[in-house]
Amino acid sequence: MNWIAWIIIGIIAGMVAEKITSTTMGMMMNLVVGLIGAVLGGWLVGLLGFAFGGFVGTLIVASIGAILLLMIVNAVRKKT
Repeated sequence: MNWIAWIIIGIIAGMVAEKITSTTMGMMMNLVVGLIGAVLGGWLVGLLGFAFGGFVGTLIVASIGAILLLMIVNAVRKKT
């Protein structure tokens, strides 16, 4: 996948995670969370032995990773 597709997937995954976790962010933070979430989700899915491909599979994995990332960030914020 080219870098434009990764940016689009990152933005969409960040927006999905934002809606599910009820967190308010801007477009740039959606991109950052989505891209980091894609890496996190890909790593976790790889550990479990699954493989997803294509736009939809990548979007699902990135969204799951972004949701987990936001849950971790929100838990750390509440403790401090």
